[in-house]
Amino acid sequence: MSYNPLEGPRKIGTVGVAVPETQIEIRDVATGRRTLPVGEEGEVCVKGPQIMSGHYGMPKETAAALRDGWLYTGDIGRLDDEGYLSICDRKKDMVIVSGYNVYPREIEEALHRHAGVREAAVIGVPDSYRGEVLAAYVIADEGVTVTELTDYLSRNLVKYKWPASLEIVRELPRTGAGKLDKKTLRKQRIAREQEHRDVAAG
Repeated sequence: MSYNPLEGPRKIGTVGVAVPETQIEIRDVATGRRTLPVGEEGEVCVKGPQIMSGHYGMPKETAAALRDGWLYTGDIGRLDDEGYLSICDRKKDMVIVSGYNVYPREIEEALHRHAGVREAAVIGVPDSYRGEVLAAYVIADEGVTVTELTDYLSRNLVKYKWPASLEIVRELPRTGAGKLDKKTLRKQRIAREQEHRDVAAG
């Protein structure tokens, strides 16, 4: 889909430019019909001879992924003015907070820039007022406090991207391949909140 050309700049944080005979566009997340301008984040859509013909035996998934010859990758990204692509997050991880699209990876990267943070995971959880809110989980060095981290984020992110809750934990759930398991983390959080509601209801 993309590559770093032999001649030309190599830009840190990007995955290069489109390979020959391939087009890359950034489309709006809501409808997938509007092509976004340079620098705006949206779904990465690709068109070219190497694009798959479909998901085997999965017509609904194929119809969602392939539209008018374009592959909707499910990745969130942006293009710069030279056509270099940056991948920001996965569409399935996007959280809608009070109508704003928020990508957990941005908050995780902000947390990782704090010298005392070793690992961070941010998820979206249901909220009766805002639709969804962000919940952050951090493995941190000894002595780092929740107050310190929340103050740090408030200085580095706009308000609607602040996590509604932040916890310092000893470990985070992982898949069999050793990757962070956000699906399990979300299930654990929702189950815990339901348990609290049940206790409060008596």
